[in-house]
Amino acid sequence: MTIGISCSPYGITTNGDSIDHYVLTNSNGVEVGIINYGGIITSLRVPDRNGVFDDVVLGYDTLAEYEKCPAHFGCITGRYANRISQGHFAIDGQSYQLETNRGPHHLHGASAGFGKVVWQAETVSESSAVVLRYLSVDGHGGYPGNLQVEVIYRLTERNQLQISYRAVTDKPTIVNLTNHSYFNLKGHQHAVSGGVLDHQLCLTADSFVPSDNAGIPLGGLQNVNNSPFDFRQPTRIGARIREAHDQLENGKGYDHNWVASGPAGELKRVARVGEPVTGRRLTVETTQPGVQFYSGNNLSDCAGKSGARYGNQGALCLETQYFPDSPNHPEYPPTIVRPDEEWREQAIFTFSVSEG
Repeated sequence: MTIGISCSPYGITTNGDSIDHYVLTNSNGVEVGIINYGGIITSLRVPDRNGVFDDVVLGYDTLAEYEKCPAHFGCITGRYANRISQGHFAIDGQSYQLETNRGPHHLHGASAGFGKVVWQAETVSESSAVVLRYLSVDGHGGYPGNLQVEVIYRLTERNQLQISYRAVTDKPTIVNLTNHSYFNLKGHQHAVSGGVLDHQLCLTADSFVPSDNAGIPLGGLQNVNNSPFDFRQPTRIGARIREAHDQLENGKGYDHNWVASGPAGELKRVARVGEPVTGRRLTVETTQPGVQFYSGNNLSDCAGKSGARYGNQGALCLETQYFPDSPNHPEYPPTIVRPDEEWREQAIFTFSVSEG
């Protein structure tokens, strides 16, 4: 085992760009694989309660598969993660029209999406980190401003994967960045149909953003009291997912943004997930105001890495972010960034185990 950072060639894109694979390893044996195509987390190996390591994120074996991937496995998502209604928003009275790629709506940046671009990469050996940088040019996909983006992946000795986001612009624009990893804490090979429903989830949130059947917010917030959206105590994901509820029907399960409890801009815990068989646990902290919990409702039977097959509701996403369609909802936390400002956010994914 090599502690620190290793780098090796990963492949060449269809546009002829050489892509590298970085592996961060700490002294506990935890490993995180990252490529500079899309900033994708390709693997994340953590121990169970018996010290057995497994890869707990979904992915592919080859670059070509990631280039074709419609599910955003493991990638940096932006300029605006999640949805913007009709692809339209306004800043200071100026209207902007983005590309639409999910029916009439805009999702995850469309052709300007950060999950399908080549990032410049730099390693920081003394802190076991990879720094990724990308310039999103003015007008790409309809977004205003040249946006300089920096994302840092850092693996600590506390088995934390820290993700730091930074962005600056030369024109007023909107920003909402996240990572779109799919987790199955039993191991990615167990992400078969229904494979995540026995995970125990706790969300530190009293309310969520209600949405229509296209994932577009209906406005305002909805309290989780007396509903299948109340995860304030550890609850099996599958316990209430089949209940008759308009929001579950709209999302085909859980695909909603929960409002993180705690001060804006400060690091707070938003989620904890436990897998009872292996004892693996994942705790998520963030400075962002929300977390999109997605129960993998649109995953269909598909081939994954190492011969695995992934199925419907076989994995979950916990995407720390601002709320969907915030530019069109003044009641939600603002996502406008101006030239004299610096957009900074952080998410921390901590892996641990419970006792048997």
